[in-house]
Amino acid sequence: MSRTARVALILGGVVLGMAAPALAQTASTNLAVSATVAKNCSITTTAVAFGSYDPVVANAATPLDGTGTVVVTCTKGAGTRIDLGLGANASGAVRRMSGGTDFLTYELYQNTTRTTIWGSGAAAGQTIAAAPSKAARTFTVYGRVAAGQDVAAASYNDTVVATINF
Repeated sequence: MSRTARVALILGGVVLGMAAPALAQTASTNLAVSATVAKNCSITTTAVAFGSYDPVVANAATPLDGTGTVVVTCTKGAGTRIDLGLGANASGAVRRMSGGTDFLTYELYQNTTRTTIWGSGAAAGQTIAAAPSKAARTFTVYGRVAAGQDVAAASYNDTVVATINF
C-alpha cells in the first residue's frame, strides 16, 4: 500500500472517529418564564401664569384668568384621581399667592367655565379614567384671580402640590 493511501486511510479513520454519536433517546420539560408589572405613574406640571393683575382698572371688576397643565404618565390600567393641594399660603380653604405682606386670592378649577374647584380627596380631586396605555395624558388647570382685590404692587407666588393617585 502506498504511503498516500495509508495517510488517506488514517485520516478517514480519524474523521469517522470524530463523528457525533447517534442520539437514540430524548427528554424534555417546560421552562417557566415570568415577570411582574407594577402599577406606576409619574406626574409633571406647567405653571398657571396669570400675568399682570391690575386691581385699579382692568381687574377692578373683571377676574384675571390663566391656565396651566398637569401631565400624568401611568402604566396601562393605573391612575384614578389627580389632587391639587391648597398651596403653601392658604388660609383655611382659601388659596392665596404671597407678595410679601399681602396676599392675592385665587382658585384652580377642573373646567373651562371655572365652576368645579380642583382640590384634593374623593370629593374635590379630578377623577380620571384608568390609563388606556402608557402614553402621557394632559389635563388643563383653569385658574382665576378674583377681581377687585386691594393689594400692593409686588410679585405674587404660591406652590401647589399636584398628586396622582393610582
